[in-house]
Amino acid sequence: MDKFSAFLSFMAFVLLLKQILIVDGISDTTKDDGFMGILGAIVDNSSRIGKEESVAMQIAVEDFFNKNNQRLDLKIRNSQGDPLQAALAARSLINTDKVQAILGPQTWEEVSLVAEIGSKSQIPIMSLADATPVWATELCTFLVQASPNKLKQMEAIAAMVQRWQWHQVTIIYEDKDFSAPAVLSHLSDALQEVGAEISHYLAIQPFASPSLSEELQRLKSSQFRVFVVHLSLPVAVELFEKAKILNMMEKDYVWIIMDPFASLVHSFNASTISSMQGIVGVKSYIPENESRFQDFRHKFRQRFSSKHPEVVNHEPSIFAAEAYDVAWTAALAMSKKKQGRQQIKSNILQSDFDGLSGKINFTGQTIAPAHTYQIINVNGESYKELGFWSDGRGFSETIGESDTFKYSMNALGQVFWPGGIRGTPKGWSPPTSANPLKIGVPTRATFKQYVEVEQVHLGNNISFSYRGLAIDVFNATLQELPFHLPYKFLPFDGTFDALVEQIHLKNFDAAVGSISILANRYQHAEFTAPYTESGLVMIVPVRSRTREKAWLFIKPFTNAMWVLIGATSIYNGFVIWLIERNHCPELKGSISNQVGTLIWLAFSTLFSLNANKLNSNLSRITMVVWLFMALVITQTYTAKLSSLLTLPQLEPNVVDIFALQNSNAMVGCAEASYISKYLKEVLHFRPNNIKNFSRGDEYAPALRRREVAALFLDLPLAKVFLAENCKSFIMTGPTYKIGGFGFAFPRGSQLLPSVTQAMLKVSENGTFRDLEQNMLASQKCMDVDLEDDRLNLSLSPSYFWVLFLFTGGTSSLALAIYIFRAYNSMSMSEHNVIWKLMMAVMKHRGNQRGRFSGKVSDIALTTPTNSPNATEY
Repeated sequence: MDKFSAFLSFMAFVLLLKQILIVDGISDTTKDDGFMGILGAIVDNSSRIGKEESVAMQIAVEDFFNKNNQRLDLKIRNSQGDPLQAALAARSLINTDKVQAILGPQTWEEVSLVAEIGSKSQIPIMSLADATPVWATELCTFLVQASPNKLKQMEAIAAMVQRWQWHQVTIIYEDKDFSAPAVLSHLSDALQEVGAEISHYLAIQPFASPSLSEELQRLKSSQFRVFVVHLSLPVAVELFEKAKILNMMEKDYVWIIMDPFASLVHSFNASTISSMQGIVGVKSYIPENESRFQDFRHKFRQRFSSKHPEVVNHEPSIFAAEAYDVAWTAALAMSKKKQGRQQIKSNILQSDFDGLSGKINFTGQTIAPAHTYQIINVNGESYKELGFWSDGRGFSETIGESDTFKYSMNALGQVFWPGGIRGTPKGWSPPTSANPLKIGVPTRATFKQYVEVEQVHLGNNISFSYRGLAIDVFNATLQELPFHLPYKFLPFDGTFDALVEQIHLKNFDAAVGSISILANRYQHAEFTAPYTESGLVMIVPVRSRTREKAWLFIKPFTNAMWVLIGATSIYNGFVIWLIERNHCPELKGSISNQVGTLIWLAFSTLFSLNANKLNSNLSRITMVVWLFMALVITQTYTAKLSSLLTLPQLEPNVVDIFALQNSNAMVGCAEASYISKYLKEVLHFRPNNIKNFSRGDEYAPALRRREVAALFLDLPLAKVFLAENCKSFIMTGPTYKIGGFGFAFPRGSQLLPSVTQAMLKVSENGTFRDLEQNMLASQKCMDVDLEDDRLNLSLSPSYFWVLFLFTGGTSSLALAIYIFRAYNSMSMSEHNVIWKLMMAVMKHRGNQRGRFSGKVSDIALTTPTNSPNATEY
C-alpha cells in the first residue's frame, strides 16, 4: 500500500510539473497525411519578449498550415527565465514529447544548457538569444543561432555621437548580462573610430539595488552627460525612474538606448514614458509597410490581447517578428520529405526567404546579421521616428532603393532632448565651485622658471604654492575663456609620462607644466596647441676661435683668398716688368736679379703707385687698376682684423652628435622627461653614456667639470639655461622636432577646444611673448648672438671676384696689346733688312764673293736701334 501511495504521489508530481510547463499547444496528435511532426519551444512567459514570442510562434504554425495544408504540433514550455527550468523543459520536450526541433530560449544562460542537451540528442536548437559565442556553434553541432547579431547597433550609436560632436560617453550595462562584454567591446571600437571613447563604465545588478541611486549621484557629479544604456526591460525602467527623481532627465543630459530595451518602448505605460522624455534610441528595423507584416500585426494584436488582457499595448516588436520567422523556418525544414534529425538541421541552414524581420539565410550555423536600424526619439506618450541608419550607407529619412543616404544626421528630423530643449546638448557640464577642475602640476620639473611647486607651512597645515611661466600662461588662458572655470592645483611627484597617465586614470582632470607633446602620450590624453617653440637641442661648452693668437693676422682672409692675392700680384708684376724692361735698366741683369725685381715690383704696388717710373701707358693702366684693387683689399683686411681683435669669438666645443658617439662621450638630460628614451631609441646613444639630472642647477657644473660633454634640452628650457650661462655654453647642431609644451586634458574633453582657442589668443595678443621675455630678462644675462654677420671669421674670394676679374682682365689685355705690337715691330725690322740686302747685291754684283759676304754682315749688324721705325711701347 505504501509503495502504491508513493507511485501515485510521483505521478501526480509529474503531471503537475507538466501542467506548469505547458503554456499552450495543439494537443491532437492524431496522425494524418498533413501532419509533419512535433515542434518544441522554450520561452520566458513572465517577460514581455516571451509573451510576444509565444503568440508569434502559434500564429506562424497556423499560417503555415493554412498556406501549405501541413500541420505541426507546437509544444511551448515556460522557463520563467531560469536556466535550470529551461534545461528541464528541453529534456521533457525531447524525451516525452518527442520533438524534432526546439525554438528558443531568449538568454544565453538558458541556451547554453539547452544546446548541450539538444546536441547529445541530435535535436536542432534554434537559439533566440542576442549573443551566441562563435565557439558555441562549433562545440554544439546542433545549435543554430537564429536571432540576427545586432552588434552593428554600436556603429549606429557611434555615428550619432560623431554627428553631435560628443567625445566622452558613459556606458551603463547589466552586470550579469552575458552579451555585455561583446557590446562594450564593439561600442568602444566604434567610438574610437570616430574620435570618441567610453569615459566611465557603470555595471548595475540585475535586481533592484539600493546602490543604484548612489551610482547615479556619482554620475551626476561628473562632467560628462552622455549615457548609453544597455539594460534589460525591468532594470532600465527602474534606472530612468530614479534618474528623473535625481533631475538627470533635464537640460544638458543625453540618454541613448539600444536593443532589447529600445524595441520595447512601445509597450510602456504612461508613467514609464513620462520618465523617459527626450531619450534617443536605436532599435531593430521591421519592414512594417509590407502587406505580410500588416496581416501578421492584425492577427497578433487580436491573439495577444485575448491572452494577455492586462497588458496595455498589443503591438508586435522585432522579437515577435523574429519568433515568427524562426517558427516558419523550422516548419519549412520539417516539411521536406526526408525528416531525419540531421536532415532537418541541414534544411534549416539552407533556408533562404524574406521573413517578417528581414532576409532569412544562414552562414555556417548563424543567421545573417542585421544591417539596418531605426532611430527613435521618446516624446509625449510614445516615440517618433527620426529616420534610419544602414551599415555602410549612413542615415536616411526612409528606407528604399531610391532613398538618399548621408553620413550626417542633418537629414533626420528635429530631436526633442531631455528638458524640452531643441538645440543639441553639449554632452558635458563645466566644473563648478563645489566640483572644481583637478589639475596636476609636476614637482620634478628641472627648470623652476617654468613650473615650481613649493610647500608652505602654516602652523600644522601644509599647503602648496605654484608659480612659473607655465602657471602664468595657464592663468592668462583662463582669462580669455568666455566662461568661469573653477580649478585647483594638485602636486604630483612623478615623471611627466606618469602625470599624463593620471588623467587617463581619472585622478586628474588636466595637467599643467612644461609637458612635452608626444605621440605616445596621446593614448592617455589630448593636448592644447603648444604654447612654446618646439624642438630638442644640444648644449655644449664653447671655446675661443682666436685661441691661436700668433696666426691671428691671417684670419681675415681664407687660404684661397691669400693664394689668389699672391697669384694676382705676381701676375700683375710680371706684366709690368715685361712691358717696362726695355726702358728701365734696373729691370735688366742676371736671372736672379730680374726675378727679385719682378717680385718687388709685384708687391710694392700694394703700397705705392710708382707711376713716375713707368714709361708705357699700358703698364700705367695696369698699375692703376691693380692699385684700386689693392686699396679695397687692404681696407677690408684692416677692418676685419680690427673686429677680430675687439669682438669675442666663440665656437662650440663639439660640432655634432656623431663626434659625441665616436668619442664615447657622456651626455646629460632631465631625469623625469622623455629625452633619455629619445636619446637611446632615436639618436642611438648607449644607455650607459646617458646621465640623468634631477635639478636644473646641476647642468652647468657637470659641463664645466666635463662630467658630460653635452646636454640635450627642450628648446624653451635651453633658452632659460643659456640666459643663465650665456658666457660658457652654446647651442649647436640640428634642432630635433618635438611637439613643444602644452597642457594635457582627457581624450575627447569638451573643454579642450575652448582652452586651445583661448591659448591662441594669449599667443597672438603678445601676452605670452611678454611673459617669456620677463622670465628670461630676470636671469640678468645677455644671450650671444651667434648669427651676427660680424662674427663670420674669414672672407673668401667670393666677396671680391668682380674686382679680381677686373684687374686680371685689364692686365691680360695690356699684355696682349704689348705682344701684338712687339710682333708687328719685329716683322717690320726683318723686312728692312731684306730690302737693304737686295740693294747691296745689285750694287756690288761684280765684287768678289768674300767682300760681298762681309758687306752683308755689316749691313745687318749696323741697323740703327734708334731708327724712326722703332716704336715706344
